[in-house]
Amino acid sequence: MDLERTPLLTDLYELTMLQTYYEHGMTGEAVFELFFRAAPHRGFFVAAGLEQALDWLTGLRFGDEELAWMRDSGHFSAEFVERMAGFRFTGEVRALPEGTVFFAEEPVLQITAPLPEGQLVESRLMNIVHYQTLIATKAARCRLAAGDRRVVDFGMRRAHGGEAGLWAGRACHLAGFEATATCLASARYGVPATGTMAHAFILAHDDEAEAFERFARSHPHNVVLLIDTYDVEAGARKVVEVARRLRPEGIPVRGVRIDSGDLAAHARKVRRILDAGGLQETRILVSGGLDEHRIARLVADGAPIDGFGVGSQVDTSADVPFLDSAYKLHEFSGRARGKRSEGKTDLPGRKQVFREQDADGRWRGDTIGLADESLPGEALLAPVMQGGERVDPGGEGSLERARAHCADGLRRLPEAQRALKPKADYPVSLSPALRALREQVAGGAAG
Repeated sequence: MDLERTPLLTDLYELTMLQTYYEHGMTGEAVFELFFRAAPHRGFFVAAGLEQALDWLTGLRFGDEELAWMRDSGHFSAEFVERMAGFRFTGEVRALPEGTVFFAEEPVLQITAPLPEGQLVESRLMNIVHYQTLIATKAARCRLAAGDRRVVDFGMRRAHGGEAGLWAGRACHLAGFEATATCLASARYGVPATGTMAHAFILAHDDEAEAFERFARSHPHNVVLLIDTYDVEAGARKVVEVARRLRPEGIPVRGVRIDSGDLAAHARKVRRILDAGGLQETRILVSGGLDEHRIARLVADGAPIDGFGVGSQVDTSADVPFLDSAYKLHEFSGRARGKRSEGKTDLPGRKQVFREQDADGRWRGDTIGLADESLPGEALLAPVMQGGERVDPGGEGSLERARAHCADGLRRLPEAQRALKPKADYPVSLSPALRALREQVAGGAAG
């Protein structure tokens, strides 16, 4: 089975519900919306994963292997299995463009389709959009903390599986990272690849300087040397010696990396050694357990650091390892629907998000309204699929467009929400019409 196409990467109850829907003729038009509830320590979210979500919807098929499993599982009737052989997603999708900065309760995806189609796609759409949004949001916080310094993704090896590591490389680049160490993210998505060396490379040599020199001659256009295997200052002095031997051959030492210890103190000492040795242009990169808070402290400390390699903390979003995402039925057969259980109510009806900005281009606030309303501000949800076919630009260049869109959004984000510890909630209000509909649905009088 093709992981990127199979409909069986889902929860069993999606399929058991489908059989019942079909048996009782419940195939009318339904509107489902994917959204996120508020999360601790997050003043905003960054929408990511739309490209992969649409690819999956477009290619979703029940092939011979899927149908054989369904027959053998004992959960489904023969008639239902036969029906699913011809299944295609034929619905419409509106979405926040990838890279959009958004806030709690705002719809990210809106699926309009026959009820069984909209139901079946729930689990995998949540899986795709949740993870990339989780990582893009964490990465955006690192991007803001680093200011104009370079930030790269080093986290694939500790991500929760290969697909997670691949998508993290993409999501980090979307959020503003300059590069990734994950080769497949570069090959598949065009993210610039970066990398230096591991401590094993140094340890495999009897002499640290010899290791530096051999690497430099093998990779003369990308000489970045890891200097903390034994002693950081001694390593920096050896870099100066090696650089002198390489200079006549036109091989520059572009950077050094420090991966352990007191990064600020090490960076200051290394900067002095490099400058005294004529390597004023050689950059200092640091890595090792970095997240947005450590990056912010290093920047505030004035440490002479030119770039940050971040890994485990970002690719697992260690401080907030999941977001409270939800995919809910909000309209069926022309009637608004909404969950009303204690502590987890949601907003009924087919919706749109309207965003206003001030004279300087900074966002002033959002209004969640009904889709057919005309309210002040920019309407954010845009059509990306009609009749099961994509209508968005997509494809080549989509990641760079999303990256630029994210950067623009982070610039427009009010300072209170840019802070690592948000000073206030971003103003998101409900339109009077949506509030009235919510009250009607709560009273059991949805129309």
